[in-house]
Parts: sequence; structure tokens; C-alpha cells
Amino acid sequence: MVDKLRVGVLGATGLVGQVFVSFLADHPWFELVYLGASPRSAGKKYKEVMKGSPPLPIPEHVLDMEVRRVEEVPKDVEILFSALPSDLALSYELEFVKMGYTVISNASPLRLEKDIPLINPEVNLDHLELIKLQKKERRWKGVIVKNPNCTTAILTLTLKPILDEFGIKRVFVTTMQGISGAGYPGVAALDIVDNIIPYIRNEEYKVENETLKILGRLADDGIHVANIKVSATCTRVPVLHGHLESIHVETIKEVDVEEVIRVFEEFKGPPQELNLPSAPKKPIVVRKEINRPQPRLDRLTERGMSVVVGRVREDHALSRGVKYIALGHNLIRGAAGIAVLIAEALLKLEYI
Repeated sequence: MVDKLRVGVLGATGLVGQVFVSFLADHPWFELVYLGASPRSAGKKYKEVMKGSPPLPIPEHVLDMEVRRVEEVPKDVEILFSALPSDLALSYELEFVKMGYTVISNASPLRLEKDIPLINPEVNLDHLELIKLQKKERRWKGVIVKNPNCTTAILTLTLKPILDEFGIKRVFVTTMQGISGAGYPGVAALDIVDNIIPYIRNEEYKVENETLKILGRLADDGIHVANIKVSATCTRVPVLHGHLESIHVETIKEVDVEEVIRVFEEFKGPPQELNLPSAPKKPIVVRKEINRPQPRLDRLTERGMSVVVGRVREDHALSRGVKYIALGHNLIRGAAGIAVLIAEALLKLEYI
């Protein structure tokens, strides 16, 4: 891979867009040539229109790039990373796919469609084969791939080694989600300071249904969803970045806590085997301290691409099972970082 692929970011000025830009600014395989945003941002330098404070550092040469309208994607761009809000994403993304672009999207529309890959790379990279079904049925010139909801991305990464080793019957998860998950400007200070909001619109539906697709089985006609019951309660807490999840898993086989810790620590997936540039060396990092993980201390583990697990213990309320805490950076492992990892896999596996 001598020549870099030319790539662009749709919705570049928002928080997820900024993480895309940070990951792509000096990427060994991709050249960032296009930053797309609304007409009010077009024609200005990127640093003049970025929303809030960048979650990760952005090089000066990118900060000085000119932002262009979403409609002004250069023809020689090969991959578009979409951080567009859901109400705009569907129409724009489909337009670009029909024009022949490869679109990797963080937006929720189409995630559950039978021919749209919904990818968490260490968990279900084989689902990229849905691209063949998508091309056959849609007859688009380009391709669209989705990454999961941020909470789902964190959850399913930890469920995969348990599923493979012990099988899973039921999952109960309660999330404590950072403010930046709501985008910029996020949640009003008068609502979130000194408070917890016990409801996030559409979040529990996404977690419960996307998890089943991601953990499902690839078939000729699409994905046969996993035969697992998932129950989610999602809350917003006064933390800037990072989603903390309290997870209870009822398994099919008998479990031993030390064995669960072992499969967490030894777990690797295709991104590690393929040595992809953005792949964390350890997708799951286990902390043995009784008071870890914590968002401020652990959310940037391996540049935010690892999920940090702690307090692994037997769940005596289940017939057989385990419970633990998981933490992931919602904007990185749960959004832009995972999308860049998908793009690297697409290139390495010669889907593009």
C-alpha cells in the first residue's frame, strides 16, 4: 500500500467528526483531503468552525484546511466517513453510495437492514460479506457499511469472548453514558449537573437490537440474529466522555470467574491478526483494582480503542453467569475510531 487512498469526512465539525479528523490526519493508509459541513461553515478554516473542544489533538495543517459544503465531495475521494446527524444522514449517504463512493457511517439509519453490514471489527468482521448481497440487491455503484451505536460497540466487544467460550442466554445491561454521546452542545447544564437522566431516546432499542445482529450468524440471505435475550436500561450521567456499563450475563455453560478473566485478556480478533493501524494490541483490558475502570482514568486506554473491564465476579442471582463493569470511549471505540478500523479492514481484505 504505497499510494494512500483519498478520504473525506461528512459532518466534520461535530465531536465525532473531530475524532475522525484526528485519526485520519496522519494516517499511514489514508490521505484526508475533504472536510464537509453545513453551508454556514463552508469556505472557512476548519479551526474556525469546530464545535467545542477537540476530544483528541488535531495537527495544525489540518486545522488550516478549508471546509466545504457536504454536496461538494471531490470525485477522486474513495472513502467517505459520515458523522452526519441521523436526520440528514440517510438522504446524503444514499446519494453518495449511488454515485459510487464507499461510505462508512456512524449514523443509525439502515443499521438493521438485512444487506447492510453492521460491524464491530473484532466481533463480526465476517459480516462484511453482506456487501455482496448489498451489491446484488441494491445495484448501487458504491458500498455502505455501518458501525454500531456507541453503547452497543462497547457491550458486544466484551460479550464476544464470553459467547465463544461459554455461550449466552441472557444479557442485562445498565449504562451510565457520558454527555458527549448526545453530540454538541449535548445536554443543558441545568439538566445534567448534579443529576442523572434515566432515559435516552431510542438508545435501549438500539442496544437490544443491534447486539443481536452483531452477534448473529452470517447466511446467504443476511444475518440470522443471535438467540439471546438482551435487556438494556440507558442513562445519561455528568461525565464528559466515556460510557460505563454494568453488565450481567447468563451463560449456557458453567462459568468460572478466573476463566472469564482469562478469555477477556487473551481475546483478539481479525484487526489484531491483520495488524491494522488503528487496532489496539489488546481490545479488552482487564483492571484488577476494585475501583476500576473509571472514565477519567481509563477511557483513553490504547488511544481510546480498547474497552476496559473490571469487577469481574460471579452473578449468584442467575442460574449460571457473570457480572462485570465495562468502559469505553464513546466517541472513539464507540464511533469514529471503530469506523476507521472498518475502513482499514475493507482495504486490507480487498473489498475496496
